[in-house]
Amino acid sequence: MLEVIDLHVNYGGINALRGINLTIEENQIVTLIGANGAGKSSTLRAVMGLVKKQGKVLYKGEDITTLPTKDIVRQGIAMVPEGRRVFADLTVEENLILGAYTRSDRKAISRDIERVYDTFPRLKERSWQKAGTLSGGEQQMLAVGRALMSNPKILMMDEPSLGLAPRLVRDIFEIINVLRERGNTILLVEQNARKALERADYGYVLETGELVLEGPGQVLLEDEKVQEAYLGVTR
Repeated sequence: MLEVIDLHVNYGGINALRGINLTIEENQIVTLIGANGAGKSSTLRAVMGLVKKQGKVLYKGEDITTLPTKDIVRQGIAMVPEGRRVFADLTVEENLILGAYTRSDRKAISRDIERVYDTFPRLKERSWQKAGTLSGGEQQMLAVGRALMSNPKILMMDEPSLGLAPRLVRDIFEIINVLRERGNTILLVEQNARKALERADYGYVLETGELVLEGPGQVLLEDEKVQEAYLGVTR
């Protein structure tokens, strides 16, 4: 579904990513874990065409490395950014409509808004409320719903549980499972490494811009280095 080959990203002389290689199969949940500054968000931003990069990004075997972001969205890849970044002065429904900016099929857009409301009933209750007045959990739901409005095949999520209460964290991970059951492929960046690996089909561990470990989620959960560095297990 998605392949990243020898990906390099530099910020003002700083090597944020050095030769990253990732493969994501259709309908998988794949997670990237690592400390702050490891390069997780840079990987997602590079795939979306939001930063300059070297290397290749293939989607369904097609080279999308140099495509502008809007065309990458049209291809079927969407991103839920870290920090939600909803349009605070617009209503919930206006945010969802903006999520469909690459589409012109009005009936299908209306249908998909209702589908988002079915997934997140709380958003329907607040459809005409300004996004900036929503709680953190509600804003995260809106950020996911807005990304879904582009009708993506691959949904990339950057720290979806960040700053949320434990109950809402559970809700977000349940939503990730539901989306996979509906046919989405998920690429997940998540500080809560345990929850991410428990649900991931496959995981990658990044350290200071380099890939240091990979494997099935359950295998990484049992890896001593991963347990000590990211799961708080001491021996």
